[in-house]
Amino acid sequence: MNLIILGPQGSGKGTQARLLADSLGLFHFESGDFLREVAKADPKIDEIINKKGELFPDQEIFALVTKYLEEKLPNLENFILDGYPRSVWQYEVLKNWLAQKGRKLNWAIYLTLSQEESITRITARRTCEKCDRVYNLVTNPPPTLDRCECGGRLLQREDDTPEVVKKRLEIYQKITVPLIEVLKKDSILLTINGEQPIEAILKEIVATIA
Repeated sequence: MNLIILGPQGSGKGTQARLLADSLGLFHFESGDFLREVAKADPKIDEIINKKGELFPDQEIFALVTKYLEEKLPNLENFILDGYPRSVWQYEVLKNWLAQKGRKLNWAIYLTLSQEESITRITARRTCEKCDRVYNLVTNPPPTLDRCECGGRLLQREDDTPEVVKKRLEIYQKITVPLIEVLKKDSILLTINGEQPIEAILKEIVATIA
């Protein structure tokens, strides 16, 4: 089973992707983490995604993602893509690329969330500087306000400030929302209310796709 999961920033797609990967035995690809790793060795990418909060150019990210998937998952089966594709172009080229290899996308899980809730959740996100565990002061708080379970300090990413989040949401509305209509026409779209409790969301997704 091959899945993609999408939704506005803060909708919990990363959490659900990890839970689904564990529950269904899927390979989990998270585009944000992937690009942040690539950005460590490429100042151009770092400037685009971390400092400006912009999306990476379609053709360039397609090349990076497909190369990575072929290396990590040669049979291209049983995966969940988190945060990619984000545009109609990305989806179409990914779909065609998979078709050439005898594969397809089975479901596109779309988590909905209001803009207000998205900003609240993202600006409350904190990452452990020691183990990279991610918490959210609203939906998944740490044991103490500024410390991880491992004892590491919790920091706010530079792209999680209100100004950058608002800009990312504007990009999302322009680039990703049109993709929802295309996925609907392809009859693979599963729309889920992302403001439900985490376990309720997971239960609804699994009950539908299983």
